[in-house]
Amino acid sequence: MVNYLAKHPDNLKLGGETRCMSLLFCDLRGFTAISERYKSDPQALTQLLHRFLTPMTDLIMSRRGTIDKYMGDCIMAFWNAPLVDANHADHVCGSALAMIAELERINAVLTAEAAAGHHEFEPLKLGVGLNTGECIVGNMGSDQRFDYSVLGDAVNLAARLETHSKTYNVAIVIGEATHVMAPSWAAIELDWITVYGKQEAVQIYTLLGDSTFAQSAEFQALHQEHEAMLGCYRAQDWLGAAAALACCRGREVRLEPVYDVYEERIAITPRTHRARIGTVCSSRHPSSGLRG
Repeated sequence: MVNYLAKHPDNLKLGGETRCMSLLFCDLRGFTAISERYKSDPQALTQLLHRFLTPMTDLIMSRRGTIDKYMGDCIMAFWNAPLVDANHADHVCGSALAMIAELERINAVLTAEAAAGHHEFEPLKLGVGLNTGECIVGNMGSDQRFDYSVLGDAVNLAARLETHSKTYNVAIVIGEATHVMAPSWAAIELDWITVYGKQEAVQIYTLLGDSTFAQSAEFQALHQEHEAMLGCYRAQDWLGAAAALACCRGREVRLEPVYDVYEERIAITPRTHRARIGTVCSSRHPSSGLRG
């Protein structure tokens, strides 16, 4: 990046350009509670953040991402500027999945250290929002100081999607545009939502794996049943939705909180329907094919 700017010094002046870009926002869940536990030792809190932010930054930058800023425990990053990246949607998806995997490693290390020190440790949880769209990118600010940053509706939506990872209790939420530009990844539709500041509903997905997982029989079967559930739900076929939902259960542990949300919405569990729901599941998928 430094070499690029050295060859193109005009990019160091105030102003921007329009580019299609991919954005990432990530945030540690429950950081307020974490900070409270470290209130008597702020140095330890700083060290904890360092141990989290450093590997996450490495993962983003190794996939051609640009770190825009750190906001406490939050990272904002973008792709396709200043370096041109034709595969920015794929790189943002790969970064998000790598970050979730890395957090598991970090938690394992911190848990072992806590056990050795005979103190409690609550595993860290991460929420990630991804989106793709046209943005204004360049040097923004004042005559006294400016930052190389990005602005636009796509940026705002990425930040909103990160917060919705709490709503559905999933690690990653991606926007429709990212899904369209990176179709090979294993993504499952979550919902249509209306976010603050927008009039139209947007379609959102959660990211479960790479292209290899997307082609697996396991994911294809899950995707089929999940789409059937959403189809029934949107057609207000509550019995069909409940049956399809029951078939989805036990296939993917990361989606169980999503199915909790839909089960609460459907809110039909009369005894007269339970036998039929079980029959539908058995006829679609033999019990030997179900996990969990």
